[in-house]
Amino acid sequence: MAVISLVLCGLAFPMLVTGVAQVLMPYQANGELVQYHGRVAGSILVAEGFNSSKFFHPWNASASGVEPDITLQDAYSQIPRIHNATGIPSDAIKQIVDQNVEWTMGITGDPYVNVLKLNLILVQEYPSAYSEFS
Repeated sequence: MAVISLVLCGLAFPMLVTGVAQVLMPYQANGELVQYHGRVAGSILVAEGFNSSKFFHPWNASASGVEPDITLQDAYSQIPRIHNATGIPSDAIKQIVDQNVEWTMGITGDPYVNVLKLNLILVQEYPSAYSEFS
């Protein structure tokens, strides 16, 4: 009986759920990977390791350490560092942050921004400041 349960719960059910997810929503099932110039730049769902002072950094104090989003205040606090490293006007960086605010519960709740999304926008909008990354 234990072997049957193991096969059903440990193999058959996960394979069924994975198969259904791949058919119904492949983008989400594969981790919501983001492409940049034909290469995978990262996942919207998992924090990426941005070490350069030219980029927004994820909040690594989360329980998992892989939180892909940061609070609006955390994003604003990183603007001076990015401005100093790139020369991009602070107002322009703030505008990028403000245009990409999401909310935890639709239009209510706490505002946040996705780090990968912000960083890709910076690279696309200011290629001269990020020439070593494009």
